[in-house]
Amino acid sequence: MAYDEDLAARIRITLAGDPAITERKMFGGLAFLHGGLMFVGVSGSKLMARVGKANYLSSLNHKHVREMDFTGKPMQGYVYVEPPAIKTEEQLRFWLQRCKEFVTTLPAKVPK
Repeated sequence: MAYDEDLAARIRITLAGDPAITERKMFGGLAFLHGGLMFVGVSGSKLMARVGKANYLSSLNHKHVREMDFTGKPMQGYVYVEPPAIKTEEQLRFWLQRCKEFVTTLPAKVPK
């Protein structure tokens, strides 16, 4: 599956300057990692957002946000954010910040 290059570019611009951010092709799309942990990704034209269990239900209450069902069943702590919900830079920053804040609460990933 191809991913939206324009959305990926917008994410890169928004996250520019953070040395802890890396990218990796994953899930047929592009994942952005913070300290080795995936926190957002681009799948088709959607943002894959790792919001965590504490923010899961409140995230689903936003318009144009739905359960991430990549595996065929809902993945707790992850949501899909559809294009209308990330149309502005302010909207995109909201989701990037929410996800980055969550992933910084997790234990650091040990390199293999």
